[in-house]
Amino acid sequence: MSKALRQATDTLVQRDAVIRRLHALFGYPAWGRKPKVDERFAYLARSICHQQLAGKAAATIWGRTVDAVRGEVTPAAFLAVSPRQLRAAGLSQSKSMAVLDLARHVAEDRVDLRAIARRDPESIVEELTQVFGVGRWTAEMFMLGALHHLDVWSTGDLGVRRGFALATRRKQLPDPQAMLPLGDRFRPYRSIACHYFWRLADAKTKG
Repeated sequence: MSKALRQATDTLVQRDAVIRRLHALFGYPAWGRKPKVDERFAYLARSICHQQLAGKAAATIWGRTVDAVRGEVTPAAFLAVSPRQLRAAGLSQSKSMAVLDLARHVAEDRVDLRAIARRDPESIVEELTQVFGVGRWTAEMFMLGALHHLDVWSTGDLGVRRGFALATRRKQLPDPQAMLPLGDRFRPYRSIACHYFWRLADAKTKG
């Protein structure tokens, strides 16, 4: 794990009793490999493909999609194929439109994936949600998984809300709007809190 992530976690553990308990249960957050700058388009395109699909089915369709662009997961490669070819790979009509719209936005510099990490979270959400099929949740997952942004508070994510309710011993699941101010105590490391709440919700689900 990165030095920045470890230091941020240590700070939050020292400061917040809830995070301290979760850290004792789960240890440090496990963030996957951070994609390189030129892999960010592929990360987003894959995220669109995986929306609302089970892991194995999503992986199969993504593999066929990569084959359709001959292994070159770039905006230019996607713009060189037709929606019909993407549909044949298994993408739905809406996902085909979304991936192609993403490719156009990146190719035309309306979405700048090279500079995007330097922006604040709300600006990143605003930029990415210009793309058809990319909502706030997808943008937040990109910030967490691809940019390793330390201060993302994904209040629309059911796992985060469930984990927060469990960790704070709430009987009612807070709605996304109510969750917004509840994350202030974890600033500027709300992403770390999200990871712990996911882990807790997942652990309870598995029993």
